[in-house]
Amino acid sequence: QVQLVESGGGLVQAGGSLRLSCAASRNILSFVSMGWYRQAQGKQRELVTTITRDGSTNSADSVKGRFAVSRDTAKKTVHLQMNSLKPEDTAVYYCNANGFDSDYKLRNYWGQGTQVTVSS
Repeated sequence: QVQLVESGGGLVQAGGSLRLSCAASRNILSFVSMGWYRQAQGKQRELVTTITRDGSTNSADSVKGRFAVSRDTAKKTVHLQMNSLKPEDTAVYYCNANGFDSDYKLRNYWGQGTQVTVSS
């Protein structure tokens, strides 16, 4: 069973920065992709950014130029650096991994989420 554990959320003023981390229980290069999603209160979960096994990234237009995803394969960790934060970035942020399980079925794995609150 894959486990993803997020950390780094918190309260920050608009214009500030936060760095989220997601520690995986297995080699992160074994996943097809990893990434971050967020869900604001009363809204659907949405894509923030993803990084594929070969290092390609994809980000939502709303965060381009402000957020950046990176990874540390030795520590089995993916990071989300968030700069120039806005109140509309307030949400629960979820780490996601897409990969094959022991039965070779493609599955989506989720962390428990970490709250990010940006005050104006």
